[in-house]
Amino acid sequence: MKPIGYWLNRTDQALTASMDALLAEFGLTRLGWQVLGVVKDDPQATDTAVLTALAANADAPAPASAVTSVLDGGWVTRPQPDRLALTDGGRARLAAVARRVDAFRELAAAGITREEYVTAVSVLERMTGNLTEPRGGSPARP
Repeated sequence: MKPIGYWLNRTDQALTASMDALLAEFGLTRLGWQVLGVVKDDPQATDTAVLTALAANADAPAPASAVTSVLDGGWVTRPQPDRLALTDGGRARLAAVARRVDAFRELAAAGITREEYVTAVSVLERMTGNLTEPRGGSPARP
């Protein structure tokens, strides 16, 4: 059996490649989709909030580039210099994309029960905590 790190990397690569292919016809990438999700959930989203929310998803320049891409694509606008908001057209297109992403998520989870999914996410969350949260006043160490 291959170690968990192998499967984490392969899963992330597969998710990114598959989502990028799915979203290409909309002029989006997986990261662009994630930017839109943050802006949709927070109508007063700032660049800092978006970049902070996506910091774990990609290296530093990638989220900023995704913000520029959705601005250039007309998905979002700047109602104020440091704010992002969905455009009316972006909101309408987002609904169509969301239906495709929902189908993608069903495909990705085919053959996996809800309980298995919850267990997998819970295990990964705990592993991350074990490696990032301080233990007894000092950082976690192997």
